[in-house]
Amino acid sequence: MEDPQFTVLLTGASPHDPTALKAVRTVTGLSLWRSRQLLDSAPAVVEPEIPFHVAAPAARLLRQAGVPAALQCNWCRRTLADDTPVDPGPCASPYFPAAHCQANSTTSCDCAFCVAYGPLPGHDGRRGS
Repeated sequence: MEDPQFTVLLTGASPHDPTALKAVRTVTGLSLWRSRQLLDSAPAVVEPEIPFHVAAPAARLLRQAGVPAALQCNWCRRTLADDTPVDPGPCASPYFPAAHCQANSTTSCDCAFCVAYGPLPGHDGRRGS
């Protein structure tokens, strides 16, 4: 089973100081001018469809620079305000058991695969592994 992809979102207005611009440039690879445009266009997508182990540090870097950022799971559409998992709650994805999504705090699953072979890699309670 494939892991869900995550989108890094710019969730609100942010400062246009050099630290914020540098953080956006580091995450996106955009020019200074395009980075400023992205900061002006909040809410906006900073990085679409990247793995959790790449998205979480990117969002953390933006938040440390004062840029309001969040992660959104592209399978269940839940948004994480920081890179900690949310409650397992109802998952909107029809494609996988909720325990397989890194956007939740469930660490075990009773699906047929997990019962037969153990937890999927990366779904054993250690996020980003």
